[in-house]
Amino acid sequence: MRAFRPGLLPTLVVLVLLALLLALGGWQLQRADEKSALLASQEARRQAPAQPIGELERSADPAFQRVLLRGYFDAEHSLLLDNRTRDGRVGVELLQPFYDQPSGLWLLLNRGWLPWPDRRTPVAFSTPAGALQLQAWIYVAPGESFQLQADQPGNAWPQLLTRVDAAALWRQLGRAGWPYELRLLPGPAAYQADWAVVAMGPEKHLGYAVQWFALAVALACLFIYFGIRNAKEQSDAASQSR
Repeated sequence: MRAFRPGLLPTLVVLVLLALLLALGGWQLQRADEKSALLASQEARRQAPAQPIGELERSADPAFQRVLLRGYFDAEHSLLLDNRTRDGRVGVELLQPFYDQPSGLWLLLNRGWLPWPDRRTPVAFSTPAGALQLQAWIYVAPGESFQLQADQPGNAWPQLLTRVDAAALWRQLGRAGWPYELRLLPGPAAYQADWAVVAMGPEKHLGYAVQWFALAVALACLFIYFGIRNAKEQSDAASQSR
């Protein structure tokens, strides 16, 4: 111990910081495990056979279930979700009401991403006419029940929104609708439907964990280095004073 004298205050500070850094690294590892389990569960549901929406209407947890739809789009009441990017390009996601004939429900169906490079020009899209048979999956934001909210629906269509209250939309249109977003699977009625289920994957959390642990190792090394140097300086000073 004579060769290692870091001092009481630096020792206390380093112990607190080490505990914090290790806790942050452990938390990121836990988050990575949770995201991996979540993605595995979601993918299993999405790969399961599609079910009619009527069978999931009363489900307590319909998230990410694959559904079979038969009906038609409402081309007059389209929603454009703004500030959506793909590969560095700006654009919107197109949501349209879809009437599912077997269940008698209106659904908010996200048809995918569209580029919108020039705000002076309206977004160009078309709506398939007539009866369609489609497959989609139910999107619920991880960690919370899905709720499109905030922006108030107006009277001009299509509406450009950052968020939308689905229940308010159905009330405005006077329809019985489901309060979930359904994301269309790739097909003739879909635009760019490459959905990212979570904003941050497990690999990002692992990367952050490595960074926190690396900072803890660096702090420990600096603590040891300065403790040894401090002990040497004290020893040299004692030798010179004799």
